[in-house]
Amino acid sequence: MFQLDFYGTLVAASLVLLLGRGLVKRVGFLRVYNIPEPVAGGLVVALILLALRGLEVEVRFDTSLQTPLMLAFFATIGLSADFASLKKGGRVVGIFLLAVTGLLVVQNAMGIGLAKALGLDPLMGLLTGSITLAGGHGTGAAWGTVFSEKFGLASASELAMASATFGLVLGGLIGGPVARLLIKRVQSPGGLEPEKPRVPKGFEQPNKERSITPFSFIETLALIAVSLLAGTLLNGQLHDTAFELPTFVCVLFVGVILRNGLSALGLYQVFEREVSVLGNVSLSLFLAIALMSLKLWDLASLALPIFIILAAQTLVMALFAIFVTFRLMGSHYDAAVLAAGHCGFGLGATPTAIANMQAVTQRYGPSQIAFLVVPMVGAFFIDIINVIVIKLYLALPFFAAA
Repeated sequence: MFQLDFYGTLVAASLVLLLGRGLVKRVGFLRVYNIPEPVAGGLVVALILLALRGLEVEVRFDTSLQTPLMLAFFATIGLSADFASLKKGGRVVGIFLLAVTGLLVVQNAMGIGLAKALGLDPLMGLLTGSITLAGGHGTGAAWGTVFSEKFGLASASELAMASATFGLVLGGLIGGPVARLLIKRVQSPGGLEPEKPRVPKGFEQPNKERSITPFSFIETLALIAVSLLAGTLLNGQLHDTAFELPTFVCVLFVGVILRNGLSALGLYQVFEREVSVLGNVSLSLFLAIALMSLKLWDLASLALPIFIILAAQTLVMALFAIFVTFRLMGSHYDAAVLAAGHCGFGLGATPTAIANMQAVTQRYGPSQIAFLVVPMVGAFFIDIINVIVIKLYLALPFFAAA
């Protein structure tokens, strides 16, 4: 077994990003279907590690940097959001939230229905529904423990981790193709014309060159560090209370307050271009570490019935994005980008959604409303609504009798 330390893991993550960029540039399929660079490079490395494991060689990474990178990314999302923009996007956020809630209901209904049809415990269907797909590894681990201790479901945590891993991979793979299909529809003679060109912001065009200075870099880094510290402290204060929220939500919230508070007091204006640079670096490294650390052998160990359920969930996500999300959001270019983002966090996580949308906007053009709406819904609302939906399903008669 080879154990890479902090520095070795950072080098490996950087190489994964360079590999992903080279693959997307040279492989037409990846470029045409807008596969994010971290996903392309990370999956290749994960497949290589899977092959090495077959030769009884295992490589492990130091993932201690993964959480700080994720939190730094959400801090930059908060620092990029001003109240005027939030107010402007209010109606769109509400409509998108309706689409997201609808998917949560559909995912759980699909999971439970297929589990019963395949002769499995309905709880397994719930675990392969919104708990692990929209909720991700954290939510899956929490509910896996509950299902094991309260309902006596064997190997619930292992099933949750494998299902969340499956979702993370597929969420990063289907968003680009779905967006490409929808954008072709928008640009067709019978479709709607895309909106007039707009000036792209940093998260929409991550490869755009931006001028920065050492001092401004330190100022922005300080804002991110304050967001991380204050958000972590806030999360600790809310722990085990009715208002408990995930740490990244607290960090994002502090970022929003910092940006708008300093601006309202006339003390400081956030340098958005620099925030976006640091945010994109954090996002890329986070995804690289997450994807190259995937234990694909967990997916190989899934029983065939569970694999069938997850494959069906992937198909449902793609169809839902095409026929519900896209139409509900207005059937235009922004709606196509939102559909790609929905695929990302409907199966995986908010960072995957952002990466999906970046891959699309980098090629086709900016979508400012998508980069406003998706982080808000993915950070503030989806976890809360998911808990409500899950508890409503657990109140069904065949769960209550367990």
